[in-house]
Amino acid sequence: MEMPVTERLGLHIKRVEQELMAAKHTALRPLGLTVPQYAALYTLDDRPGLSAAALARACLVTPQTIATVLANLEAKGLITRQPHPWHRKVAEVRLTDDGRRLLAQADAKASAIERRIADGFSAQERALLIDLLARASRQLALTPEQD
Repeated sequence: MEMPVTERLGLHIKRVEQELMAAKHTALRPLGLTVPQYAALYTLDDRPGLSAAALARACLVTPQTIATVLANLEAKGLITRQPHPWHRKVAEVRLTDDGRRLLAQADAKASAIERRIADGFSAQERALLIDLLARASRQLALTPEQD
């Protein structure tokens, strides 16, 4: 084996990511939300009026996934879609009042999970972890040699 399992950073990153998503899924389920739905609401609260394509990119999901997410959020009355004033084929997506209220509840639960993670580290360790993950991201963005 060229690289032992214990040294494979990707496995460690993926395990933590899966544990984070599982914790958020469990916390959001009683509110009737999935993690992708929460991510969409959170993003739309920060950037109202995004198109579905821009929202998919911001949420790191496929256009097909965001289409399903938006259909479900719209059916629940949590978002509205209206034609863009200049680009008639593009719909702007915005939260409804109900969407904002549910997001506030969901974000309190998600923030508690994020806080639980953060509390395991000092402020310096948190900053270092963020820097290290950014460095890992930059390494992945480099043009790969023949792997």
